[in-house]
Amino acid sequence: MESKDKASDIAACRVLLLPGWLDSGPTHWQSRWEQAHGHRRVTQSDWVWPKRGDWMARLEEVLLESPTPAVLVAHSLGCHLVAAWAGHSQHTARVRGALLVALPDLERADLPPNLQPWRPTLRQRLPFATVAVVSQDDPYSAPERAATLASQWGAELVNVGPAGHINGDAGLGDWPDGRRWLERLVRAAAPP
Repeated sequence: MESKDKASDIAACRVLLLPGWLDSGPTHWQSRWEQAHGHRRVTQSDWVWPKRGDWMARLEEVLLESPTPAVLVAHSLGCHLVAAWAGHSQHTARVRGALLVALPDLERADLPPNLQPWRPTLRQRLPFATVAVVSQDDPYSAPERAATLASQWGAELVNVGPAGHINGDAGLGDWPDGRRWLERLVRAAAPP
């Protein structure tokens, strides 16, 4: 259970959930957070054949709907969405921070054709506080590759050990550890 102070820190900003390729299913921690905490999922028009420009435009549209600062909580391809959007948007000041979970390697040889248009990976430093949570046995990215990308994005790296792709299949339930990292990020990124 969140303490009152932690809950009020998070309540002071909008938490936007950015699922990855194929969206997050009902057992995914993002879906559970949406249900339990009322966070907003940024829905995309095409989860199967994602177009980077379309996803970036949708994120921009949602961010501009309110002047309330946002915290982005991205999973998998959603992490690359954050980097691509931040590299092009004039509105990055609306984002207080980002929790990036399970950074996939988009440069690997077996990348599905649906995701190849997301290449090349944007590697510029993100202009807001960022925490990257990776797994030791993620089938979509070697831990060294994820660590390199997190460093390029200027993110604090958290390796959770063997947790697969840190999704619904990992059996994380409400993922209280992830919630604590979100709370810590929100507190650290709060204006003075």
